[in-house]
Amino acid sequence: MINLELPKKLRASANQAHQVAQEIFRPASRKYDLAEHEYPVELDTMAAMVEGLSDSGSADVSGATGGRKAGEKTEGAGSKDAHATELLGNTNGGNMSALMNALETSWGDVGLMLSIPYQGLGNAAIAAVATDEQLSRFGKVWAAMAITEPSFGSDSAAVSTTAVLDGDEWVLNGTKIFVTAGSRATHIVVWATVDKSLGRAAIKSFVVPRDAKGLTVSRLEHKLGIKASDTAELRLEDCRIPKDNILGSPEVNVEKGFAGVMQTFDNTRPLVAGMAVGVGRAALEELRTVLTDAGVEISYDKPANNQHAAAAEFLRLEADWEAAYLLSLRAAWMADNKKPNSLEASMSKAKAGRMGTDVTLKAVELAGTTGYSQRTLLEKWARDSKILDIFEGTQQIQQLIVARRVLGLGSDKLK
Repeated sequence: MINLELPKKLRASANQAHQVAQEIFRPASRKYDLAEHEYPVELDTMAAMVEGLSDSGSADVSGATGGRKAGEKTEGAGSKDAHATELLGNTNGGNMSALMNALETSWGDVGLMLSIPYQGLGNAAIAAVATDEQLSRFGKVWAAMAITEPSFGSDSAAVSTTAVLDGDEWVLNGTKIFVTAGSRATHIVVWATVDKSLGRAAIKSFVVPRDAKGLTVSRLEHKLGIKASDTAELRLEDCRIPKDNILGSPEVNVEKGFAGVMQTFDNTRPLVAGMAVGVGRAALEELRTVLTDAGVEISYDKPANNQHAAAAEFLRLEADWEAAYLLSLRAAWMADNKKPNSLEASMSKAKAGRMGTDVTLKAVELAGTTGYSQRTLLEKWARDSKILDIFEGTQQIQQLIVARRVLGLGSDKLK
């Protein structure tokens, strides 16, 4: 059974995240939406606070160690669920805590949430597949994640960036695009192939220091939404990193295939779902205020078809939001309880991504001129939410993964 009641520790952590969203993110939200690429200085204060809480043991949210402690990944090794145990051997409540923090801070501003120092998506990759020694070295860095390339989007197996071992160093060459926090993070988790002839099995992830020679920021993207977050194109030209900066095992296991690096998504997809849930909740709360001020009564005691059309639509949106929220909780709960959650991670991401765009766009529509203007943040949330249905795997990719899992078919049989 899944207990949907958050334990006291997680409630306290979620309340802290909500206070940050309310007092720091929400007041600065419009400012950085209009000042794209300007660094949000307010985040420095928050980073210091998070680091202090983590060091004191009051919070479990700093860097990759927020998701896993050294030594926990090996539990159950050798069993038929060794792959799942490797991924899901996380600190009890770590994934749920990260989910609730993502939800609450995204309620404030998802672009600022993606800009929080030491909380990058690359940190989830490190937590998923790093060895204990690597976790001790990289557990508290600020890591972005670089997967997408100019030649592909959601087909992660099409990685063409190369990594060649030269003595005690890996030499990386390639171009990565749409790297969230790519110009601000201290480290970049780069996906690259160590042997193109071996296909997807040879794709590995590497930790590249941001100041590594040969790594440059080609440009910063101008975007539809999440403008507070920098999105960079990175170029790797004979970029050299230490041999032991390859995450996890350096061995190429053709039988295991792509599973090693794909473990990352089982950690990050529920978090992106949580972001969409946070933005959706913000839009619903604002929409309720707008409708109430306009004299529209929303009742849970009357049938929807006996209420104002706007009220009936609000109830539909709220029910859809609740479903996405519960699916996100389920995926995180399974991760914390060492249960394989690849199917549930994709289900939560697909549902929440679609819900986020539907709720925010409908909120703009139902709020009329107020929704379309900049008098509220409704139009901004509608722009921000779209990316949450795209990155970490598009809606179509998530549905494909769910279909493969449900039908028991591999990627060679269902494309």
